[in-house]
Amino acid sequence: MAGRSRNTPEQQPSDAEGLLPADYDLAELYGSQSGDEDPDDTAVLIPTIALPTDRELADAALAVPLIAQVVALARWVDPHRDVDEHGDLGPEDRVRAARMLGIEDPTEEDVIEAMRAWALACDLGAVETGTTEGGAHIAVPGPDLPAVEAGDPAAVLGLWFEAAELVRELAAEAESVDPDVVEGSERDDPEGLAEVEDAREQAAEILDEALHVLYEATAFAEPGAETVPLGVLAALLVVPEGEEPDEEMLGEITDLMVVLDPMLADLAELGLVEHTPIDPELFEEEDDDAEAAEADRPLTDEDAARFGTVRLTPLGQYAVREWLIADGFDAPLVGDLAELDGPALLRALAENGAQLAEPELKAWLAAREDADAAARELLSGGQGHDVQSPVRRYYCVIALNELGDSAVPAVREVVDAPELGGLAREWLRARGEDVEAADRPVALWRVVDSVAAVLLLTAGEGGRLQALVADLPVTDNPASYFGEVWRVPHPLTVEVLEVVGALHLDRKVAKEARRAAIKARSLRARG
Repeated sequence: MAGRSRNTPEQQPSDAEGLLPADYDLAELYGSQSGDEDPDDTAVLIPTIALPTDRELADAALAVPLIAQVVALARWVDPHRDVDEHGDLGPEDRVRAARMLGIEDPTEEDVIEAMRAWALACDLGAVETGTTEGGAHIAVPGPDLPAVEAGDPAAVLGLWFEAAELVRELAAEAESVDPDVVEGSERDDPEGLAEVEDAREQAAEILDEALHVLYEATAFAEPGAETVPLGVLAALLVVPEGEEPDEEMLGEITDLMVVLDPMLADLAELGLVEHTPIDPELFEEEDDDAEAAEADRPLTDEDAARFGTVRLTPLGQYAVREWLIADGFDAPLVGDLAELDGPALLRALAENGAQLAEPELKAWLAAREDADAAARELLSGGQGHDVQSPVRRYYCVIALNELGDSAVPAVREVVDAPELGGLAREWLRARGEDVEAADRPVALWRVVDSVAAVLLLTAGEGGRLQALVADLPVTDNPASYFGEVWRVPHPLTVEVLEVVGALHLDRKVAKEARRAAIKARSLRARG
C-alpha cells in the first residue's frame, strides 16, 4: 500500500460529470471533521490507532455474512461432496448449497450468489478440492475449519485477512475491466490488454490511497464522527493541501467518486468499510430551475448521504494497518509503548506527538502492578531542561492523575526538586494534601512550563492555547508581572511571552508581554 498522495492518477471522463454542484462546499458537507492535524506528507507519518482485541476482531469477522457463508459451506461439504474437474458443484448441489445458506426456494440469482461464496471458500482454502485414487473429484473441508468454527482468533483473522486481500485485488480489477477488450473481438490485442492492466494498476493505487486517507481520518476523528462523505474522501486525494477546489478539480473529484464507489461497495461486503453508495438518481436529475433554487440552501446530512459516505470499520483498520506494515511503514498501536520504562515512555510521547497519548498512558499503567514505582519512573522522566521537557511533564501529570492517591508518596519526594517542585506542589494541593504553595520564582516557572507544553502540543494553534493565555494570573500591573516572567530561566520563556503577546485579548497585557519577550530574547543571547 502506497503512502498517501495528494495527486491521483489521471482519471478518464465519466458519465458523472456535473454530479457535484459548482458551489460544492467541502467544509459544509463535512463540517470540521477534516481536521487541522495532518501527518507530514513527506515523512508519511502513520497515526497511532487503538484496535479492539483479536478476540473482538475475530467475532466481528465471523459476523460478516460472506465469511459466515464460507464457514457454513466448508462445514456442509463434510465429509466430502462431489464436484467436477474444475472444483464446481453440480446443478443439484448448487441449489442445495443455496438452501443450506438459508434460502428456502432459491432463484437463479440466489444460486449465483451462493456460488460466489463457494468460489471464495475454495480460494481461501476453507474448502479444498482434489481427486481421489479412484479418479473421483471431491471437495472436503479445509484443515483450519475446526479452529475457525471454535473461534480461534488467529485462525479466524487469518481466514478473513486472506479474503480481504483477495477482495481488495478483485475490486480494483473489476473497476478496470473493459468489456470491449476482455470479452470482445479485441481480446487478443496486446495493446488493449496492456491498457486494461494499466487501468487495473491505476484503480489499485487509487483504492490504496483512499484507504490510507480513511485510516488517518478514522484515527483523528472524534468517536462517532468517523464517517467520511465520499466527496471529501475524493477531495483529499485531488486537492493540494491549503487550496480550494477549482472547477477542474471539482470534475476530478466527481470522477474519482464514481471510481471509488463500486470498489468501496465490494469492500463493504467483507466488513472492511460501512458504505452508503452514491444515489443513482443524482445521475438522472435535470439541472432545472427548481434544483437551482435549492442549490443555495445548506446541505443536510441526508443531502450528504446522497453523494455517498464511507466509514472504515475496526476490521478495516486492522487490514489497512497490516498492508501499511507490509509496505514498510511504521503503523503504531496503542499499547506498543507499554514495555518502555517511564522516562522512555514520556520521551516517545513527546517526540512523536502521539494522538492517543492518554490511552497509551493508561495502557502503560495497566501493565504495571506497583503504582508507587510507576509514579517514580514517570517523575524521573519528567525531569529535564530541554525543549521537549514541558510536554513530558504535561503527560506525567496526566499519568499521575490516573494513579491518584497511590502516587502521593512519590510526588511528595520531589516538592523541592528542580523542574518538578512546582508541578508536585500544585498537584498535591489540588488533591487536598497539606503542602505549602510554591515560592514565587517556582510558581512563575511552572506557569511558563505549562503554557510551553500546550504551545508545543498545539503548534500554537487552536482555542486551547488561547484559553490558557486568557487565564494567565496577570496582575493589575502587567509591566510588573512580565517584568518577573522574562527573567524566568526556562528554555521557552521567549516563545511563551511571544505567544501571550500575540493571543492575549487585553491590548495592554499583550503589549507588555511583547516587550518582555524582547528582553528575554536578549537575555538568552547573552547566555
